[in-house]
Amino acid sequence: MCKLFIDADPTLWESSTKSLRIDGMVTSVRLEAFFWNVLEEIGGRDGMSVVQLITKLHHESIDAGHDLGNFTSFLRVCCGRYLALQLSGDVPTDTRLPIAGLDADGILEAENDRVH
Repeated sequence: MCKLFIDADPTLWESSTKSLRIDGMVTSVRLEAFFWNVLEEIGGRDGMSVVQLITKLHHESIDAGHDLGNFTSFLRVCCGRYLALQLSGDVPTDTRLPIAGLDADGILEAENDRVH
């Protein structure tokens, strides 16, 4: 079992830092290459760069009243949820289909039904 993880491309867990500007403030985010790749795919589905996606996630999180004390962990969870929702069939694996066009409320309801 562990061979699937141990023998994976080691560049996937190499971390790198990207500097970005959110509302005029320069900040940096440090993530492993695996997560940068997933964020790139997520953003690309809606024609956004990784920086644009991260900025949008930051703004919408604040608007929703979330505590962003550990924003990097939030981004990792976003990546994991994206991949899990693809596995469940709630998010199409066809990356040409934008996420913005999906029924988020319906997906969240279906996910909630599966969990409970």
